[in-house]
Amino acid sequence: MPVDARELRRCLGHFATGVTVVTCEADGAPHGATVNAFSAVSLDPPLVLVSLDRKSKIGGYLADSPFTVNVLAEEQGEVALHFAGKPMDGELEWRRPDPHLAPHLTGALATIACTPWRCYDGGDHLIYLGEVAEFEIADNDPLVFYLGGFRHLGPLHESAPWLESGDCPGVSWFAPSA
Repeated sequence: MPVDARELRRCLGHFATGVTVVTCEADGAPHGATVNAFSAVSLDPPLVLVSLDRKSKIGGYLADSPFTVNVLAEEQGEVALHFAGKPMDGELEWRRPDPHLAPHLTGALATIACTPWRCYDGGDHLIYLGEVAEFEIADNDPLVFYLGGFRHLGPLHESAPWLESGDCPGVSWFAPSA
């Protein structure tokens, strides 16, 4: 049975995600795109992935180029829209802590600067793996995307339920006994 692309997109919109802007440098200038298809892959080596539409301009720039994943803070909705194609009125602020890595957006909740690792075919998307070269974290709340719009986090739960799960290697019964 064929899958209706519009309905699949609506279904996938039920998965709340953070909002990132993936940035790189091309032709001597910073470029970026709003991306919510971002994930951690590995801690050893430290790898992350971003998935970009094959037709996107930035997708062509990332081949063998450093990139930065800028995890947007709650107040950066206008920045997300800017890199999604709705130009904002103000100027963007960039910084470049390392000249060998891609530029960072000022004010991001977290920045993850990567060197290229691999690129894979993902149908109408390209899947880029980057090796984390450096990262920074700010103390703020994230911008969240859900059902086609930006959302705010609710109250923080007191405990992390996975800490007691069978998938947590730190749990004593999970580790082999001596």
